[in-house]
Amino acid sequence: MNILMNVLLVDDEPLSRNELEYLLKQNSAIDQIYQAEGIGDGLQLLLKNQIELLFLDIELNEENGFSLAKELQQLAQPPLVIFATAYDNYAVDAFNINAIDYVLKPFEQKRINQAVAKATALLADKSTDQTVTTAAYPTVITVTQEEKTTVLPVKEIISAAVNNGVLTITTANGDFSTHETLNWLKQRLDPQKFIQVHRSVLVNLNCIREVQPWFNHTYQLTMTNQQKLPVGRSFVKELRQQLQM
Repeated sequence: MNILMNVLLVDDEPLSRNELEYLLKQNSAIDQIYQAEGIGDGLQLLLKNQIELLFLDIELNEENGFSLAKELQQLAQPPLVIFATAYDNYAVDAFNINAIDYVLKPFEQKRINQAVAKATALLADKSTDQTVTTAAYPTVITVTQEEKTTVLPVKEIISAAVNNGVLTITTANGDFSTHETLNWLKQRLDPQKFIQVHRSVLVNLNCIREVQPWFNHTYQLTMTNQQKLPVGRSFVKELRQQLQM
């Protein structure tokens, strides 16, 4: 499947935007490229155009790129986000809000191509998911860490949580960690069986043992392995619908 992406670059430095645009134009997966120097201009472009991929700087004059990334989560079809910055100390925060990659300045063609390839693969998966039936979801997933690949039966997954940029998948046979995102896992699981209950937590509905009221009108889940997991306020409604509470 050929994926062509419209890309938005948000950076307050014109030279950085132009350098990144030049490198992106060398990639055959890129269609249109838009530029913005701040959050306001970026939002306008996002609302007026179909943007699949966003390269976002973090320190934008008096603004912060994380503010835009969080606003995007309210969109029905938010773009994939790649942070492109001169600072390496924001990586954990970036992956905690489901950024798919984190690219450091000065940009290099090989590194930009790797980031685009990751976005292309995610979009291809999403497109496929929209056209297949529930039966087509995989029965196993593979997790690779330190050159070791583990095959996990999906039915054994109890939960998954992101902490400090590391995705930990909890199964009946132990925990398995990877630097993939929670969204990467979510796209591979049947949404009728697995739901997100917190910005960093995904659970197997069949493995919920108890639902207890918690602070601020939220809930705490007790899983079949006695694991305690929080339910974020914005995910309460979907959980109640799924469990017919």
